[in-house]
Amino acid sequence: MNRSSLVNRGFDCRQLDDLLERYYLSPSYGLQFCLGFPGNLLVVLGYVCCLPKWHSINIYLFNLAISDLLFLCTLPRLSYLYANGQSESSPLACVLNRYLLHVNLYSSILFMVWVSMDRFLLVRHPTKSHFLQKPKAALVLTGLSWLAVHVQVVPMIALMLQDLRRRNWSRCQDFASLTGDVNTLGYSVGLTLTGYILPLIGICVFSLKTSRLLHSQESALQRRKATSYRRPLRVARAAAVMFLVLYAPYHVMRNVRIVSRQAWARLGVCTRMHVEGMYIVTRPVAFFHSVINPVFYFFMGDQFRELLLGKVRVLGRKMAWPRPT
Repeated sequence: MNRSSLVNRGFDCRQLDDLLERYYLSPSYGLQFCLGFPGNLLVVLGYVCCLPKWHSINIYLFNLAISDLLFLCTLPRLSYLYANGQSESSPLACVLNRYLLHVNLYSSILFMVWVSMDRFLLVRHPTKSHFLQKPKAALVLTGLSWLAVHVQVVPMIALMLQDLRRRNWSRCQDFASLTGDVNTLGYSVGLTLTGYILPLIGICVFSLKTSRLLHSQESALQRRKATSYRRPLRVARAAAVMFLVLYAPYHVMRNVRIVSRQAWARLGVCTRMHVEGMYIVTRPVAFFHSVINPVFYFFMGDQFRELLLGKVRVLGRKMAWPRPT
């Protein structure tokens, strides 16, 4: 079926991406900002104002919240541009947005690896802290994690600058649509392996080790204590499932989208547009982790939930109107 017949039927496959951006991406990003920004801001303020003593897990979760918060701040502008059928006109904003997006994408799962490791060490050494559970060790791992993620994203920035220059700095493209001197497909596959698959394996390994350790120690532990130690296991499993469900479709479709644009693929225009449409659908799904992550802070932070709720109750009493006499 050629393009003219599609137009006669009232639909042009070339418009699929514009329709999805306006009626799917725009409301999805707006909803994610409305749901995720207050939760992550509350967590950041709670850590700063309520936590008297910081443990290793607090350091990991705080950096995760900061990463989510920075990314969420880019969503209102994206939502506005997509809703009005506009492309990002500022090259700086284009690069900064895609940079924060992918840094958040891969820092989130990496920090969750360290959270899973920390909970495993808590179960393995219940009476004393392992050296990796010391705040100084957590700070070192955090710094190395940020460095590793930035190194992973740097080639993408080079690709974006080349693509913007080729388009006379007038059109901001997503990662899977970039063209430049860097092999986009090879880079995307490598980023999928190092930034997603390996960290996901790490979370699964720590979850499995924690499960086996709990099973072997359960007879020696009191029932109440064993039940409290099962919470880290449940949360680690939930994190693995979350990243598998949310990240896998995005990474698969991103690589498929890049393949579909290669000349040797020999795909028709509408086939390429349908692939791009499926890729667009997976993008907000992957970024939805920034909305779910605050749930982990309340279940993983040491007494963080109790401290935060106590602070909220105190503020509520101070702000309440005095009762009439």
